[in-house]
Amino acid sequence: MSACRSARWVPLLRLIGACGAGALAVPAFAPYGLYPLALLSPALLLLLLGRGGSPGEGARLGWCYGVGLLGFGVFWMHISIDRFGNVGSALAILLTLLFIFTMALYYALLGWGVRRLSGAGAGGGPLLLFAGLWVLGEWLRGWLLGGFPWLVLGYSQIDSALAGWAPLFGVYGVSLVLVLGAGLLVMGLRGGPGRIPALLFLAALWGGGAALQTLEWTRPGEALRVSLVQGNIAQELKWKRAQLAPTLRLYSELTEPHWESDIVIWPETAVPAFAHQVEEAFLAPLSERARETDTALLLGVPVWEDAGRRYYNAMLSLGAVRDHYYKRHLVPFGEFMPLRSLLGPLLEWMQVPMSDFAAGEGGAPLIRLGRFRAGVSICYEDAFGEEMLAALPLADFLVNASNDAWFGDSLAPHQHLQIARQRALETGRYLLRATNTGISAIIDPQGRLLGTSPAFRRHVLQGSIRVMHGTTPYVRWGNAVAVLLAAALALLGWRVCRRRDSTAAERCANRSECVY
Repeated sequence: MSACRSARWVPLLRLIGACGAGALAVPAFAPYGLYPLALLSPALLLLLLGRGGSPGEGARLGWCYGVGLLGFGVFWMHISIDRFGNVGSALAILLTLLFIFTMALYYALLGWGVRRLSGAGAGGGPLLLFAGLWVLGEWLRGWLLGGFPWLVLGYSQIDSALAGWAPLFGVYGVSLVLVLGAGLLVMGLRGGPGRIPALLFLAALWGGGAALQTLEWTRPGEALRVSLVQGNIAQELKWKRAQLAPTLRLYSELTEPHWESDIVIWPETAVPAFAHQVEEAFLAPLSERARETDTALLLGVPVWEDAGRRYYNAMLSLGAVRDHYYKRHLVPFGEFMPLRSLLGPLLEWMQVPMSDFAAGEGGAPLIRLGRFRAGVSICYEDAFGEEMLAALPLADFLVNASNDAWFGDSLAPHQHLQIARQRALETGRYLLRATNTGISAIIDPQGRLLGTSPAFRRHVLQGSIRVMHGTTPYVRWGNAVAVLLAAALALLGWRVCRRRDSTAAERCANRSECVY
C-alpha cells in the first residue's frame, strides 16, 4: 500500500525536479557566471525525459523546466510594469507570470517532441533529437511574434572554452554544442559501451572551442579614443519637464573634459525631448562644438517626423557629419502597442512615457561618426544578433545605446551586458555600450571587458579601441548554419530512434522501462 501511495507522488516530484533543473541554469548567466551549470541543467531535463512516459508528460516536464528557467531568470520584468505601467504590484506580477508561462511553452514543445519522436529509441538517437529540438526552440523563441531571445543557453558560455565556437555559428551554435555536450555527459555517466566515446567527444567539443579561441578572425586598424557618458538619470524623473534643463546641463558638463576623444557617446534617449524642440538651443551648438574639436558625438533623442504623425527612438550623430539611426525592433507594450485598434485603451491606461514609437525602416543599421562608420543598435536590439549583421563588414565597430533603468538593480543589466559581449565576439568588432544607469562598457573583439562603468553612478568611461577589418564566418552565414545543423541533428536522431524501435521493443516489456 505504501509503495502505491509513494508512486502517486512520482509524477509531481518529476515536475518539481524539472522546474529545479531550469532554475539551476540561471546562475550560469551573468552576473554569477557559473557556466558549468549550463551543462548540468539540460542534462537533468534529459534524464527526466528519458525515464519513459507519454508525450503529454514530456510536455509538462519541458514546461516546468521553462518556468524554472524564465521564472528565476527574467522575473525582473515585473519591476518595469509595476513602477512605470500604472497597474499596481499584484497585476504586474500576474502579467509577468503570464508572460513566463507563455514563453515556457517552447520548452513544452521540446519535451513533447523528444517523447513523441524518440519512441523506444535508445543510445545516441534521443540525445541528438534533444539537442536539435532545443536549439530550434530557442531560435523560434528569438523571432516568433517579435521574439524574446533572452537567456539563450549559449550566452552563459561567454567566459568558457565553448565561446570559441561563437565566431563560427553564433550564440545558437554555442547552445547546440553545449546541449549536445549535456547529452554526451548523460551517456558517459550511464555507462555501457558508449561511455568512453561519449566522454571523449565531450572533451573534444571543449578542446575544439579552446583551439578556436586562438584564431583571430578580424584584423586591427586605426586606434580611436572613446568616451562613454553615463548620466544616471532616475527613470522616474527622466521625462518630467522640469528635469530637461538639468539633464542637458549634466550631460554637457560630463562631456566637456572629453572633447579630445575621437568618439563620444551618450545613451539611449539621453536628451529627454524631441530633437526639433532642442535643435536651435542645444543640438546645433553642441554639433558645432564637436566639429571644432574634430569629435564625433553620438546621442540618443526622440525624433518627430511626418508632420507629427510618427516619432522614432533615434541616435543622432553630431559634428563634421550629421547622421541618424531610427530604432527598428521595438519593444511590444513598452515602445509600441501591438493590435493598437484593440489594445489602444490599455496603452492610455498604463501611461508609459514614450510608448508609441514608430519603427525605423529597414536597411543597414550604419551611422557615420566623422570619418568612421558604426553599426548601431538601441536597447535590446542587440539581442537579435542576425539583425546587426546588416551593418557588416562595413562597420568599423559596433555601438549599443541602452537604458536599463527600467529594470532597476536586478539581473537585467548584467544579462544585457553579457548579450553585448556575445555580439562583439560573433562579429570580431569592438563594441561600445553606453547606458543611462549602467552597465556601460568597452568590449573587445574577443568579448572581453576592457572597462565598465559602475552601475547607478554618474561616470564617463574612457578607453581606446581599434577599427577592425574583415569578417567572421558568422557574419557571412548568420544563424542559418546553426539552425540547419540543429534541424539535421533532430532529423538524424529521429531516424536513429526509428531504426531502434523494433529492437528496443523486444528488450523492454513496456516503454516505461526504457532508458537512454
